[in-house]
Amino acid sequence: MNPVNGTIPVTKFILLGFPSLDRLSRNLICALFSSTYIRTLAGNLCIVWAVLRDLHLQRLPMYILLGNFSWLEICYVTTTMPRMLSDLMNPGVPISFHACIVQFYIFFCMGTTECCFLAAMALDRYLAICHPLRYPTLMSPHRCWVLAASCWVTGFLWFIIPVVLISQLSFCIITLDHFVCDPGPLLASSCAPAPQAELATYVLSSLIIFGAAFFTLTSYGLIVRAVLRLPTEAGRKKAFSTCSSHLAVVSLFWGSGMVTYISPSAAGGSGKMATLFYAVATALLNPLIYSLRNKEMKDALRRTLLGKLSNPGDVKRLTALGPLMNPANSTILETRFILLGFPSLGQQSRTLLCALLSLAYAGTVVGNLCIVWAVLRDPCLQHLPMYILLGNFSWLEICYITSTVPRMLSDLVSPGIPISFHSCFLQFYFFFSLGTTECFLLLVMALDRYLAICHPLHYPVLMSHQLCWALVASCWLIGFLWFILPIVLISRLSFCSPNTLDHFLCDPGPLLAASCTPAPWTEQTCSTLSSVMIFTTILFILASYGLVIRAVLRLPAGARRHKAFSTCTSHLAVVGLFYGSIMVTYVNPSASGSIGKIVTLFYTVGTPLLNPLIYSLRNKEMKEALRRTLLGKR
Repeated sequence: MNPVNGTIPVTKFILLGFPSLDRLSRNLICALFSSTYIRTLAGNLCIVWAVLRDLHLQRLPMYILLGNFSWLEICYVTTTMPRMLSDLMNPGVPISFHACIVQFYIFFCMGTTECCFLAAMALDRYLAICHPLRYPTLMSPHRCWVLAASCWVTGFLWFIIPVVLISQLSFCIITLDHFVCDPGPLLASSCAPAPQAELATYVLSSLIIFGAAFFTLTSYGLIVRAVLRLPTEAGRKKAFSTCSSHLAVVSLFWGSGMVTYISPSAAGGSGKMATLFYAVATALLNPLIYSLRNKEMKDALRRTLLGKLSNPGDVKRLTALGPLMNPANSTILETRFILLGFPSLGQQSRTLLCALLSLAYAGTVVGNLCIVWAVLRDPCLQHLPMYILLGNFSWLEICYITSTVPRMLSDLVSPGIPISFHSCFLQFYFFFSLGTTECFLLLVMALDRYLAICHPLHYPVLMSHQLCWALVASCWLIGFLWFILPIVLISRLSFCSPNTLDHFLCDPGPLLAASCTPAPWTEQTCSTLSSVMIFTTILFILASYGLVIRAVLRLPAGARRHKAFSTCTSHLAVVGLFYGSIMVTYVNPSASGSIGKIVTLFYTVGTPLLNPLIYSLRNKEMKEALRRTLLGKR
């Protein structure tokens, strides 16, 4: 009960979407949006694939930014479109408070990141046209990737304060007059006015929109001035055509954004239409305006999708790029690697291992997705911190195994296919970030069990929903920030021939071994951060379970003590297997060999596969929730 006005705060919302539409109109719009969504995914995925697979585009900053921008558009449209289609088909299905806030956060993060990328792409074009001789130095591939990473980090940090302020409000109106969880309808449904949250949203929206728009327009103004000085009419016409296309998308995106978010309390049909336009239309137009009108992108799509070269000059151009040379010792610097995997296996053994890993991957994804679905859809589990943590842990396991197994299966089926330098380090970053997040989530789950068993009366206060979600967010944030320094240090090394990594994934040990020169400080940094993270979390987990076991021993002998011991033993078994294997591997990052591969394979594939069995399928509440959500049984 809200003590201010005696109303009951709501814990879920109903997104009204377009309530004035009849059933036929809903079906037509649903079909139109489905077609638009599929085309958006297909178009932008083609761009991402071309940039990842084409050697020529991988070295050009313009296409590095374009590849990131296309991936951003896929994520951006996916944050809203599936839910919108679901509401069109089945109106009135509620969305939980936490799911609404998560959609709000990701939607705004993606929008902010898009503003930053549009500014970065304008800067790239300005440097290329206005400073062509200094362009390779000013916008090197390394600087371009740093700029892209800065856009992502800025985007995901910019709106944290408004999201936190709005998430702490009490809401008394269950319906939101929108198709997404937007700040305007959320502020309108608050039990009391929230001028601080509205001001923070207004100020940060104004800064990012006007700041990025001003920078972009200034860049293109300088470009236009430089283009007017070109001697040939054909050159001016081509440059003006490119600038006008870019400026059209920039104007449409920022114009609709300004209409909607400079006044966050604004709502209504015009606000919905503006949001719908920049959330869907700009992502759909991106492949047409930014790439499919571009000859280099067309040629790259032919090469990567159809296996064709558009003309003989492509071969000469790709060959002319040649390998990079290390001036210190005249060795060839490698820009791609070949993951050896398990080179001693024969064809039959490779096929058998590929089949086993495929089954394990499918079982892991299906099992953990069932847990995530049950936690999201079952009202009983949504309010229990243990299952909130378990749902996040299961989603983490899906991401964790997906960062390695698809590439591993590809290498088992077709060995010898190289992986680019940037793709290798992306895999390295995500694999280690997700592994670090897993360590911290295991720590929080141990803390949750300690509080539930050792302090049962204080548990609802000590582990409230707000604190539980704050701990979960902290785990994800720390996980994705912990290993940034080692990854940056290793990415700055020069790698010499041979370009083979004796592993099935991009791991620090083989990467350090492939470096042209020793890197003791980098190796020491990897070892220190790995040791601190592993030993700190394992000591906390063991201490928590030690206190849990001491509390369980005080229970009278019987079924309760046996059940508690069984649960603790299962949890500690997974913790022991996971931590034991990573201690063997990453406390000494230069270690390698067959044993290291097998250990890595175990905690990469084995622990995610065991998670549904140990943490949930042996749990009566989870079994009942799965029956209710998947089978519709009570």
